[in-house]
Order: sequence, then C-alpha cells, then structure tokens
Amino acid sequence: MTVAIDLPEPSAPPAAELHDSVAGDVVHDAVAADPVHDSVLRDAREFGAYARTGGWAFALKVARSVRPGGQAAGETPKVSAKEFSELAGCSAERVMRYYKAWDKASDDGLVPLFEALVPGEDIELPDADVWLTYYTSRSSATSERGTAITAAAEAEGIRPTKALEVAENPTALRAAILADPGTAQAARSALLDRLKEDPALQTELARDIARTDELKKAVASETRAADRIGYVRQIVENGQIRTPAGQTVEAPAELRAEAERHLSLLDELDDSEEAGEWATEAYDTVKGLVVQAVEADPELRVQERRTKFYSSLQKATKVFEELTLDDADDIYEDDMVQRLEALQSAIGSCITALRKASPAN
Repeated sequence: MTVAIDLPEPSAPPAAELHDSVAGDVVHDAVAADPVHDSVLRDAREFGAYARTGGWAFALKVARSVRPGGQAAGETPKVSAKEFSELAGCSAERVMRYYKAWDKASDDGLVPLFEALVPGEDIELPDADVWLTYYTSRSSATSERGTAITAAAEAEGIRPTKALEVAENPTALRAAILADPGTAQAARSALLDRLKEDPALQTELARDIARTDELKKAVASETRAADRIGYVRQIVENGQIRTPAGQTVEAPAELRAEAERHLSLLDELDDSEEAGEWATEAYDTVKGLVVQAVEADPELRVQERRTKFYSSLQKATKVFEELTLDDADDIYEDDMVQRLEALQSAIGSCITALRKASPAN
C-alpha cells in the first residue's frame, strides 16, 4: 500500500521552498524553461520538508491525530493508536514508537503536549538532527536488554539505534571483527571492560584459552614478560633487590639507576609493540647486576652462601622425612643401599666440615 505524505502547501513558489541552493537553481531553471509535473513538484516539496525535519513530520501526524492516554473517545476527534495504524496500513507498534518519541520531546519542552494539538494543525518542527535522540526504530530497545544497550550507547556518546542494530546482527559483528583490525581492537577493549564485572564470562574465556594451544603459549609468554617487568619495577619502586638465595637487601644506587633506565624504555612501548624481548633484556641485565652486587660485598657474599646452604639443607631434610621406610624389607634393592651409604658419607663429611668452621675451634 502506498501512503501519501500529507504536508502543508507552501506559501511561496515550489522551487523557493528548497533550501539547497544548487538544487533550487536547477528547479528554478526547469520551471522557467518548461512547466514541471505536479507530482514532481509535490515530491520535491515533501523531500525538502523531510530533509529539514526528518521523522518529526510523521511524528506530528501521530501526535495531532492519536488520543493521548486518559482522554476519552468522545472528548476529541482523535483516534486510538490501533485505529490510526489500521487507517495508515501499518502496525500499532510502529505508531507508538512515533508517539513515544513525541512524548519524550514534549517532556523536554521541545514540542507541544498532545493535548495542545488538534488534527490537521501544522506547527514549526525541530531540526532533523534531534530526531534520533528521541526515536528508537527497534522494538528491542524497550526490552531489559535493549534498555541496557541504549544506556551504554548514550554513555559512549553514540546513537542507541546504532548499538541496537549491532546487537541484533551478531553475524555482521563477527564479520567486521574478522575483517577489520580496528573493529577487532574495539571489541577487545570492550570485552576486557566487561570481564571486570562478569565472573561467568571470565570463566568461559579462561576455559577457551586453556583449550587453545596457541592462546596458552601466548598467555605463558606474556605472563613471563609481565613477571620480568615486575621484577625490574619492584627494584625501582622499593629500592630493594632479591638475591639468588632469596635475601632482600637495599639496591646499590648504580643498580637502581640502571633498572630505572630499562623501565622507562619499557613504559614508552606502545600497546602494539611486543614487550617480550625488551623485558628479557631488562631482566637479564638487572639480574646480572644483582649477582655482581652480591659478589662485590664480602659480608653479603658470605650471608648469601649461608642462606643458600641452609635452604638446600631444609629441602633435603624435608625430602628424606617424606620417605616411608615401613616396607623397606619388601622393596630392597642394592642400588638403594648404595645411594643411602653415599648419602651417609656425604652427610658425615659435611658435619665434620661444619664443626671445623665452628667459632669454638
């Protein structure tokens, strides 16, 4: 069904109604040369009116012809939204979207209230640019999901209709992500923001990563790089180093300065640059300086050896204590006895050496 757009007749000559100067000159020349068909002139006027007002031209027809809520049928010549939709040959839902857009705009004082309008009355309408601020072309916008998408779109400063369109076309979104690096980057950033507040999504993504070898390797590589950068950053921020034996001591000024230099280079990397190689170089350099610092300090060097020895002794003791000897008769092997005898001899030698180093001697 073809529905004619009943817009008011212009008070000036038809060509003068067009605001576009170039188009206006063309029509004016056409009128001067040869009369233009009435249907063409009507289309031109309607196009010009819609170009200026957008959906407001249609919303006005609904606003001045549909009864507002609470108004009885006998009080006004206006009709219900259902009856108006039947007369227009469209759905009542579509009519109500225009009705609601006008209602929101009237709350903001942009257009008159429904009660102030009468059928057939023309008024000055807002600019077309404002229309999409109030009108939602999709019924999904009224759902809980649609409301959340609309609110997020407004927070990002974009039209809700754009976000709703994307949400309703996940296949199109997938295609854009696969084909366009910029879209993929935007999707990644959005996904990371959502992960912060969505534990279920965190679990699902972690599961996907664990099941994908390429992603597991990438995560392991990035984790290693992050740990190495953290090692360098800790020295810079806390002014302390952790020795190979596990001691925590004050970092020499030269070592801390070198750590700061490497850290500044790392912080200057763009998000698109790989940090792995830089992190490895920084870590190896700083760790080498830590070893040198330990060797350069006689007291620290002795303490380092003592700490390392005691740590190894604790580990060996724990391992031996975990051995179960209750069933030794059933598991006897010559090799076991030989290893234990060698261990006994080593322990004896170690005890003798420690006693000789005792201050009492």
